[in-house]
Amino acid sequence: MRGRQRGSEQAAVSAGSEQSADDDEHLLIAQMKAGDHEAFDALFQRHFPTVYRQAFRLVGNQAEAEEIVQEVFLTIYEQAKTFRGESAFSTWLYSITMNTDLTRLSRRRRTEELPLDDYLPRYRGDGHHLVRPVVDWSNELEGRLAAAELSHLLQEAIAQLQPMDRAVVMLSDMEGLSDRDISTALGLTVPAVKARLHRSRLFLRGKLAVSLGYSPS
Repeated sequence: MRGRQRGSEQAAVSAGSEQSADDDEHLLIAQMKAGDHEAFDALFQRHFPTVYRQAFRLVGNQAEAEEIVQEVFLTIYEQAKTFRGESAFSTWLYSITMNTDLTRLSRRRRTEELPLDDYLPRYRGDGHHLVRPVVDWSNELEGRLAAAELSHLLQEAIAQLQPMDRAVVMLSDMEGLSDRDISTALGLTVPAVKARLHRSRLFLRGKLAVSLGYSPS
């Protein structure tokens, strides 16, 4: 009984802390919208790590990521009065960050991207895999690749996705956002998010398979 009571008390304290943090953020947002520079600075310090992390994961360049951070918070400062609180501030922040990232990525040469179809499973007319037997090579990853090497291969593969697909994968698999939150941040429908995520994951799996000497199938 004491253990359950202690757990309940800890849960209550945690919930209270989260509520207090939310209330504090709402106050800072209201003050920022009123032109309070110190409130803006406080929000910057609170959210800078997240914005930088997302930008760096998408563009893969420290200097560009830093420039994106500046663009994002300049946009937030200039458009603060347009934030109505209908969604969470973090969702609004995700949306601005992703738009800035995607604009930056769209300026790059398209030759950096690979056609996904080359690395997707191929099927025969009867629905079976074109290359048979289908080999489950995933259990070889730890034995054949060091963690750093595997991370490098994944980063290279992610960098070859189209910008929107890259953003979907990053927000889902690295940031842990729900499909609905991703759809809000990127201006996509939930089914479109699911489709892009599924196809991109197949592409990444196919790229790893090729790196290990197997067919994408």
